[in-house]
Amino acid sequence: MTTDAVSGPARLPILMYHGLHVDADSRGRFDPVYSVEPDRFARQLDWIQAQGLRSMLLDEAMQQRGDRAVVISFDDGDVSNVEVALPQLLERGMKAEFFITTGFIGATGMLSADEVRELAAAGMGIGSHGCSHAFLEDLDTTALMSELDDSRCRLQALSRRPVEAIALPGGRGGERELRAAQSLGYQHLLGSVPGPNLRARGDCCLQRLAITRNLGMDDFAALVRWQGLSPRLLQARHAALSLPKRVLGNKGYERLRERLL
Repeated sequence: MTTDAVSGPARLPILMYHGLHVDADSRGRFDPVYSVEPDRFARQLDWIQAQGLRSMLLDEAMQQRGDRAVVISFDDGDVSNVEVALPQLLERGMKAEFFITTGFIGATGMLSADEVRELAAAGMGIGSHGCSHAFLEDLDTTALMSELDDSRCRLQALSRRPVEAIALPGGRGGERELRAAQSLGYQHLLGSVPGPNLRARGDCCLQRLAITRNLGMDDFAALVRWQGLSPRLLQARHAALSLPKRVLGNKGYERLRERLL
């Protein structure tokens, strides 16, 4: 087994972005936690390239994990994905996976159908983020299958290619959701549990690294390398938030989050 100084043996860092916004007046849906400033995103891309890492789509990265691969992913389908992220990626010859909530397509601040086609035509990955962004574990079986299948079918029609990956809305889901997605042909399920994806497994969701608005470059580098204190703090934050989610339930937790923000 070879050891890579940046990504480590058999590691696959998957970065999770949402929107790219200068401030709350920017086009799109600004989030005070997850909206990354475009200039900071550019610096992060430049750092990735300077380390000799290669941004890959999921299928390629899963085959070449440990070979300096990194996956860049976006959730929801904010219009900044095509207006800001796409030009920066193309300028550097980089790729990303875009997980789109199909019920948001055409809504204010979100991607249009033509913009989804534009991402696909540019060689970017297109994946599902459900139809309505409902938390899948809260749905009955019929509604779950509809969320998974309807979103996949629409995205396949827009992108004219198979859609084989889904990012679970809110990162919420377990064995039932995994089995349901696999029964429909999904090959990759992505959650929001932070981690380095040390082993390729088909019985669990892939881990991701949430890139937030106030994340400094040193902490960004530590997350991608999965070294130092930053990864442990991210895991501790995720663990701390899991308690109110269990106590309040998904809807109660989201209401609390909105009040706090």
